[in-house]
Amino acid sequence: MAYNLLQGKKGIIFGALDEKSIAWKTAQRCAAEGAQLVLTNAPIALRMGTINKLAEEVNAPVIPADVTSEADVDNLFAKTMEHFGGGVDFVLHSIGMSINVRKNIPYTENNLEFTHKGLDISAVSLHRVLQSAMKHDAINEWGSVVALTYIAAQRVFPNYNDMADGKAMLESIARNFGYYYGVKKKVRVNTISQSPTLTTAGSGVKGIDGFINFAEKMSPLGNATADNCADYCVSLFSDYTKMVTMQNLFHDGGFSFTGVTQEVIEQMTKE
Repeated sequence: MAYNLLQGKKGIIFGALDEKSIAWKTAQRCAAEGAQLVLTNAPIALRMGTINKLAEEVNAPVIPADVTSEADVDNLFAKTMEHFGGGVDFVLHSIGMSINVRKNIPYTENNLEFTHKGLDISAVSLHRVLQSAMKHDAINEWGSVVALTYIAAQRVFPNYNDMADGKAMLESIARNFGYYYGVKKKVRVNTISQSPTLTTAGSGVKGIDGFINFAEKMSPLGNATADNCADYCVSLFSDYTKMVTMQNLFHDGGFSFTGVTQEVIEQMTKE
């Protein structure tokens, strides 16, 4: 059911790859709530994914942008503002990549050139996006920026590898820009720490099924789905959360604050 929470608002969605991705589902929910959208992803991702199908569904243009390129990001905002005839009201940053994860290189043996590349895409890209947005005055007053993260930024999860470092940096950038953009134009910047979710990108993490099953057993409400996360994004883009900023918001069914559940105790006792 839609509530017109984003009626009249305009936004940019980074990272929609296919129907499994949180960005894809968020775009659908935003459109259902009345928002107008621009979709963007890296040129290689546009070739690999099916974003044109989503673009047709939500009636949005697709503007390619490599988030490691300042020129590409500047071009994205310039073309978006031209398309809308002004600034946007919200931005979703749903971007992450680790070559070390893809190549199954253990954390303690990481190829640091790969690490640098991963940090640039997964974390520094948020700085680049917000820096460009501020330069172009591309986000309207009381706008909202959300970036997707994971609790591995605070805790150790084997095989999440250097993605954990990227998420920790991402959260720090969100806090810092939340301060500066808040002072400058009342723009709020938050991160959502989502339950482990079987997206196309997430499936590249070794043992992801174990992450998901463990989190399900350790969460009083169970894991938050990609659809649940899309709904939460909508709430953060809406005017009902205007005073929420610089926060890392755990959207994980209670996993982050649960020491142990009875289900896990009973399972361990059986062994």
